[in-house]
Amino acid sequence: MDVATVRWLASPHGWEALRDLPPYDPGNELAEQSRLRAAGHTPEQSAGLLLQSRLRARAREKFGEFADGMLFTADGLEQASRLEVAAQHAERYATASRATVHDLGCGIGADAIALSVLGVTVAAIDADPVTARVADTNLRPWPDSRAHHGFAEDFEPPADPVLDRVGAWLDPARRIPGVADAAGRTRRVFRLEEMSPPWSFVQEVARVVPATAVKLSPSFSHSDQPPATEAQWVSFDGELVECVVWFGPLARRRGRTALVLSSGEGGPVRVDEAMAEPLPPSPRSLSALGPWLYEPDRAVTRAGLLGAVTARTGGAEIEPGLGYVTSDRFAAVDFARRFTVSEAMPFNVKSLRSWLRARGVTGVTIKKRGVRLDEDRLRRELRIGRKAGSGEQTTIVLTRVAGAPTVLVVQPD
Repeated sequence: MDVATVRWLASPHGWEALRDLPPYDPGNELAEQSRLRAAGHTPEQSAGLLLQSRLRARAREKFGEFADGMLFTADGLEQASRLEVAAQHAERYATASRATVHDLGCGIGADAIALSVLGVTVAAIDADPVTARVADTNLRPWPDSRAHHGFAEDFEPPADPVLDRVGAWLDPARRIPGVADAAGRTRRVFRLEEMSPPWSFVQEVARVVPATAVKLSPSFSHSDQPPATEAQWVSFDGELVECVVWFGPLARRRGRTALVLSSGEGGPVRVDEAMAEPLPPSPRSLSALGPWLYEPDRAVTRAGLLGAVTARTGGAEIEPGLGYVTSDRFAAVDFARRFTVSEAMPFNVKSLRSWLRARGVTGVTIKKRGVRLDEDRLRRELRIGRKAGSGEQTTIVLTRVAGAPTVLVVQPD
């Protein structure tokens, strides 16, 4: 898809053609392509319409009904913040009274849209001309916000960003341009200075524009966090999606924090270092395990805030570095999942198989942490499947206790 195709898709004729497309059906693409060509659309226009139909179907998971009013690129959709996450970003700028935010690397404009919804004017740029045009189209409901083709490194901050109530948002590219595999995915980079723009440029922007934030990979190292900033790891429905470093007035809790989001009715859950206590010693034997097991949300674990779970539960990590918490206390923890432990035993395939068979278990959910094994091979050795069928279903946790491989049979509460 090129800029001319995006421009046509954004025109009244293109938008009408998009509205007339039937629901996306992968088995009907060739027939639909023939229909579009017969209707007078060029090969480029037909391909663009089919691409948008395919991407909009995928985008509904991230953007819901808003997807039907947006344009996408494949890479842009994959890398975009889902609306619930982007709304959390935008709320910080709005609360900090930023009138204008420079979105340096806007992608398809998900964060720019969320900012615009809250009344913040966005000046967005992207290094890819097609992506920039897509973002500008997606911003049409907010005429004061625009996206242009440009490079973050060419950003010129205002003379007085504090007085002008200006902020900056950066989402550096973490992929090397060019197709790298059969699926069309480009190769990821992991060093901060290999991002585009690089980490040193991000820090320079934060120096001259105090209200700056940058979206990074959730693998961001604690040791790379600049002083006096807030590094927040974010999860959505249990999936770890990002780490955002907030500078200046956007940092609400200096240090490391976690934000737990879900598609359910519960509101955002925030965890910070003030809630964490030093980790107590891990149990030295199976007999020291408590009747409840807590599995912290991945954002909490990645932020290094396991001490907030042990503080809330009065428990201890079952093995240093594994994240699971054992406790004698039944506690409601909104940033950890609780399991009842019905059995704890040394891990041995033959013994576990006998235990399961004696209880009529025909389906097992396997969770593992701290042990290396092939799950499919283990299922064959246990002679058991993933579904219960007419028998019982249970969950087993394969882990370590006091350095020894251990299996915990648990049930979620």
